[in-house]
Amino acid sequence: MNSFTLQEIQCFDAVVRESGFQGAALLLNRSHAAVFAAVAKLEDNLGVALFDRSGYRVTLTDAGRSFHRKAQMLLSEMETLELHARQLAMGEETHLRVVIGDTCPLNDGLGLLSDFFSNHPNTRLDLHFETIGGPLERLFEDEADLILHWVEKSDPRLEWIELGTVSFVPVVAPDFLPFSPSGSVSIEQMRRFTQCIIRDTARAAQKANFYVMEGAPQCTVGDHLTKKEIILRGMAWGHLPLFMIGDDLRTGRLLSIAGDHFPGVEVELVAARRRDRPHGPVATLLWEHIKARASDMSLPASGA
Repeated sequence: MNSFTLQEIQCFDAVVRESGFQGAALLLNRSHAAVFAAVAKLEDNLGVALFDRSGYRVTLTDAGRSFHRKAQMLLSEMETLELHARQLAMGEETHLRVVIGDTCPLNDGLGLLSDFFSNHPNTRLDLHFETIGGPLERLFEDEADLILHWVEKSDPRLEWIELGTVSFVPVVAPDFLPFSPSGSVSIEQMRRFTQCIIRDTARAAQKANFYVMEGAPQCTVGDHLTKKEIILRGMAWGHLPLFMIGDDLRTGRLLSIAGDHFPGVEVELVAARRRDRPHGPVATLLWEHIKARASDMSLPASGA
């Protein structure tokens, strides 16, 4: 078997799609003779008949159908490569890396991104979920172009868009404590009960401490949904974002113990990126999109 060319594969595919050489020639803006010769040369190089020419219209042989399936994969990869080359020539990003942090309401965060990327299908969204110090660490290690989380606003390397305030409320299930839950519950009273905390995905950065009781029993989870389920089942207590538990507090499925000893946590949610890094045209459009949609975030007031 001799080698074949991409042009021969393109002519072969066009004949299949147009069910004939004349249609393929018009599709490719080539002469009938040139397309016919390219396919004939391809068959000769392969040593296989790809078309049955005995009828009024050419049809694929069994070998031709099998070869065409593989050829379509090759042509699809070629289209992707050509698109990649065009994007590189225009300076347009082929993908953007976004991290959603655990402080961001998932529906709102995904809504911001899906609306944008559905209108920019040539740029792939490389999406990751990180917790506590993980999002900021990914940004500073050049593993993310944008994060939806909290940041240290005093850091001159960063710029951000305000998305709202996320309130974290210390809560228990109704029958978790052997005494009445209230805002006067003390640290010593709670020290013997298991606290559920989120695992920090930061690899090297100093771990943040959001009212973690040192020396108390702990269970560690990777996300707030799991944490909420554990607390609802009376297996532990912990802080949960108000946007996730507003209905549970109103219906009494969860009880707040926020008070002087456990005041809760208020976190300013932002979209953040590096100020000291260049940003391509698609990243710039995404930034402007988030600015325009920032007020759409449905975060409840802390008194809800």
